[in-house]
Amino acid sequence: MIEIRSLTGVDFETMTVAFNDAFSDYDIPAHYTTEYLTNLVIRRGYRPDLAVGAFDGGRLAGFVFNCLDGDEAYNSGTGVTISHRRRGIARQLMQRSIETLPAKRYFLEVIETNERAAALYRQLGFVERRRFQCWSFESGGVSPPFESGRMAAALQKEWFDMEPSWQNSLASLRRAHEPYEVLGDDRGFVVVFPSNGDVPLLAVRRDVRRRGVGRALLEIAAAGVHKPLRIMNIDDRAAGIIAFLEKCGARRTVRQIEMVRTL
Repeated sequence: MIEIRSLTGVDFETMTVAFNDAFSDYDIPAHYTTEYLTNLVIRRGYRPDLAVGAFDGGRLAGFVFNCLDGDEAYNSGTGVTISHRRRGIARQLMQRSIETLPAKRYFLEVIETNERAAALYRQLGFVERRRFQCWSFESGGVSPPFESGRMAAALQKEWFDMEPSWQNSLASLRRAHEPYEVLGDDRGFVVVFPSNGDVPLLAVRRDVRRRGVGRALLEIAAAGVHKPLRIMNIDDRAAGIIAFLEKCGARRTVRQIEMVRTL
């Protein structure tokens, strides 16, 4: 018999095993380390007492990693292990979340090609808010026009062209346990996590755009992590950002749908 209960007391090693199983056959298969998954969900505001698991005896067979920030909640991942699919477990987990989360709005993202999951969320009352593009960038060896590649930069919100998604927000950065770097100067900045290449934020002062500053910031970030950068959740409507990434030679990976439900 499947038991639905909170994830209080469930360690991250157990969660990682279930996560990698549940997402092993997705467009981008999961091969997460325990450290990476731990840092990821903590950054997003993970609350084990509000997260929900489906247990088959001692095995975690399904999960919803719920996060909270004020009166808003975020689903950092819903999954069911391959052996336990087609039993309505995902619906039960989501229904429990909807009924118990102490929030006014509940956000999530779903890969665009995962039509079954998107249909379930719509049936549960979620509506589409935005569509996102995800990108990967590898260094092209361009020399950045900065006197110092490690100059501290201020996070100027007025330079933003789009509202960051939950996982890329300033609130998420403040919650981060793993170290990140803010690189740039008074012309622009980039935030990068050296351990995994995540780039949650990049912005350039409006009056100095189209002068190579943004490309230089990407090159600085890539040089520091020695791996492809992951640029997640660029709003489909942010035409300028998309054109910039294309010009820099970045590569699209997957597309996501941001959805929200009033609780």
